[in-house]
Amino acid sequence: MLTVGSLFSGIGGFDLGLERAGMQVKWQVEIDPYCLKVLEKHWPHVRRYTDIKTVDWSTIEPVDLVCGGFPCQPVSVAGKRKGTADERWLWPEFVRCLGILRPRYILIENVPGLLTANDGLAFAEVLRDVAACRYDAEWSSACAGAFGLPHVRERVWIFAYSASKRWDIFTSQSRSSSFDQSKLLQAHKSSGYRWQRKNGGHSVESVGWSIEPAIRGSHDGIPDELDKARVHAIGNSIVPQIVTWIGRQIIHADAGR
Repeated sequence: MLTVGSLFSGIGGFDLGLERAGMQVKWQVEIDPYCLKVLEKHWPHVRRYTDIKTVDWSTIEPVDLVCGGFPCQPVSVAGKRKGTADERWLWPEFVRCLGILRPRYILIENVPGLLTANDGLAFAEVLRDVAACRYDAEWSSACAGAFGLPHVRERVWIFAYSASKRWDIFTSQSRSSSFDQSKLLQAHKSSGYRWQRKNGGHSVESVGWSIEPAIRGSHDGIPDELDKARVHAIGNSIVPQIVTWIGRQIIHADAGR
């Protein structure tokens, strides 16, 4: 079983998705007090660390895979897009972890704005640092709608590995048919669904796909028990179904090495 270390864990979207794929979470790093309470509830036996800037990685248990979505505010199109000049640009802390722990695999998530921030230099920095740590990388974008959820929520995913042979997990012929971007794009252009809560239940009306989820609970990929979580915590989370799909591709490819 592949083991996982989770950076910028939030409320555990990465962790939940990779566990569903068949991996085991060994430790988490998260600074937000509310998110920490959620992690403590659902992963009571997993070791947690708070401020990533103060973690002594030489004392941390090595894992097979390190995952995380470092803060997107510096590159998001909704912000000022200072990119690497933003004090919230915490990618260097991610790299510091990789340089010491040397995991076999790396899985990174961020908003599409990462590709264009600083005229592309922010993304170039990520790829440069991954290569400097002696990893090969591949990347792709995936939308929540491609996995059956009623919104777009496009995100960029980067998978890196310490090997010379390219894996191409995002374009593998063995991938699940549920990952079909062409169908998503067609749905986005024509019609989709928007969920609404009425009298404690759900109703559905035919409309165009929304860019981001309404954040109402399980229909956005978040378990029901987190339905009352703070909006910012859920809003910053990722879609576990996408992570599960990627995790299964990693496990399948790892077994065939």
